Amino acid sequence: MTYYYNYKRNYIGFQLGGVCVVPTTRTMIRDLLALHLSQKGMSIHQFSIQSGINSGTLSRILSGHQPIAMNHLERITKAMDLPEDHFYSLYVDECFFFSSPTWRRLRPFLVRSAELGRLDCVEQVVQNLLENLVYAPMLFEVAEGLFQEGLWQAAELLYKHVSVSEKYQNSERLAICQYRLFRIAIGDDQARNLQAAHLFECYLDRLDEADQLDGLKHLAHVYVSLNKWHKVDELAKQMQQLATLRYNLQRQSDRRESNEKKTEKPLYFYILYAQLIRSYVCEQIGDYPSALDWVSLYMDGSWIQEDDVEVKRTVVQFHEWGTANRLLYRVMQGQYEALSEYVEYISHRPDEIFTALYSIVLSANRYDWNVDYILQRFASYIPYRTYSTEFGDYNRQVMLDQHTQFLAEMAAYCLHNERKEGIRFTLQSLESSARINDESNIIKCVDLFEQHRHLADEEEKEQYKLLIREVQDSHEKKIVQASSFL
Repeated sequence: MTYYYNYKRNYIGFQLGGVCVVPTTRTMIRDLLALHLSQKGMSIHQFSIQSGINSGTLSRILSGHQPIAMNHLERITKAMDLPEDHFYSLYVDECFFFSSPTWRRLRPFLVRSAELGRLDCVEQVVQNLLENLVYAPMLFEVAEGLFQEGLWQAAELLYKHVSVSEKYQNSERLAICQYRLFRIAIGDDQARNLQAAHLFECYLDRLDEADQLDGLKHLAHVYVSLNKWHKVDELAKQMQQLATLRYNLQRQSDRRESNEKKTEKPLYFYILYAQLIRSYVCEQIGDYPSALDWVSLYMDGSWIQEDDVEVKRTVVQFHEWGTANRLLYRVMQGQYEALSEYVEYISHRPDEIFTALYSIVLSANRYDWNVDYILQRFASYIPYRTYSTEFGDYNRQVMLDQHTQFLAEMAAYCLHNERKEGIRFTLQSLESSARINDESNIIKCVDLFEQHRHLADEEEKEQYKLLIREVQDSHEKKIVQASSFL
């Protein structure tokens, strides 16, 4: 195949079997480069010096005898003093219509398009590759790299297309794509999170056991934020069993297989974390004796064979959580005398204070306690913020749900005593509930406001009316989406 470029007619053609073929008359990067040279009165040699591209290479590019490599595109664009992605849409044509597609050019182009936010170019490249299944593993490899770099929007496009191409393959790669799509889909909207969890769960068993453990952990977080405690306990139980099995096998083996996939955390962490989650489930359903039994288990790290800094750090963190929760369960059962001890313990652990405040206000509403002095002491922790542990930030969805419910409990606490600030907390909780699509808390906030409407001023009543309209609009959209899905 021999390429040639017609400067008068502005097209690239090629000789195929002695026949001249002209595939298109669309504008090409070569056209614009030739026009630039003409307007600037520059020779190929002069532009070669300016761009750093060999003059012979430039000549072959302009004549259509050589495709434009990605590094050539970057140098040409920079030498023409244009934004880096200026020719990206045209470069898709360059890769597919004016030369044979090669992964050597397509891969760096995909990655750089993702980095620059040119999702349109990512989509065009993938659409052109869909018919050839040989590219699926390559696209998957790029998607994994983008996912690790935090370029989730571009990665999502690739994972979706790889999933479509492999939907009949029943492969582990398909399961990983669905796992990544689940992680990407999780956001503030609880209804969407539930849908994403349902879609992913059927692929969970197809994953490598390491990915299964991490998948179980992330699924559990979604169901915690949805307050589906039976499901949370079921997932935690699976996590505990799988992690225990893998840990015992690892202990019995002289050495770990070098090609064995690693989990995000050490295996002993998943065992302890599953026990922590199961104690939390018991707490939420009011079964405090069982919750204390689980606390005793995750506070005991004596069975862990490893002996390094990370193990010590993990054991200390779970021991602190256990100590705090033992005090908390006494408070939650109405033992007022345990409240001051609990407050003093968490006061030295800033990242635990908000969660403690939520439990304290919940108990105050349940047992009619006055906790004004505690709320005043920790007033700076009431606004929403992110919190961290030794193992990273707390799960965002869980914290958003808990803060939304905390605002409702604060509203109930204040309104019980006919305090006007209770209306402010009610509206804040309603706004947050609408944002994360928490229907049960929306109902609670509406009930609180209507019971104490007499405390609201005209501005607050208007804000309430707007929030209710927002909730209604959101509900109507959900009905339309559900009907279209069916």
